[in-house]
Amino acid sequence: MATAMTTERLELLPLDPEFADEMAVVLGDPALHVFIGGEPMSRRELRERYQRLAGGSPDPAVSWCNWVLRLKGDGSLAGTVQATVVPGDDGLDAEIAWVVGVPWQGRGLATEAARGLVDWLRQRPVRTLVAHIHPDHAASAAVAAACGLTPTDRTHDGEVRWQRDL
Repeated sequence: MATAMTTERLELLPLDPEFADEMAVVLGDPALHVFIGGEPMSRRELRERYQRLAGGSPDPAVSWCNWVLRLKGDGSLAGTVQATVVPGDDGLDAEIAWVVGVPWQGRGLATEAARGLVDWLRQRPVRTLVAHIHPDHAASAAVAAACGLTPTDRTHDGEVRWQRDL
């Protein structure tokens, strides 16, 4: 389901295991994992994960849509965006997420990529967008708000559910 798309400064490329070596560096800073949990993956672990994701969900009703972010200027990879699209009450629901490597943070790239993702999802029969954000992660909350999501009173694993109905 994922197709290539572009924004002003980024190319969003469908996830491919060939990106794992460079993305292991992008995602390798332990500071990235303060809010998202876990630890940086090795190149091998990330390649295996990307192979599973690129293979698609084992549930035919669920679509895993994953992209890497490539800077148009220098061609380097800088992060990821993703949407897990599932059947909902009135169409499809999409849970979205974004990660930008530490050296590229603070430039608005996460917002730009997430808005591009939201625009892409609006062209499909997606009715509801959801993001789960750690309550202390102000930067991700700002990205969600810029995409039109608002916090709800619901939490999951300590994260606040943000939502937007399309």
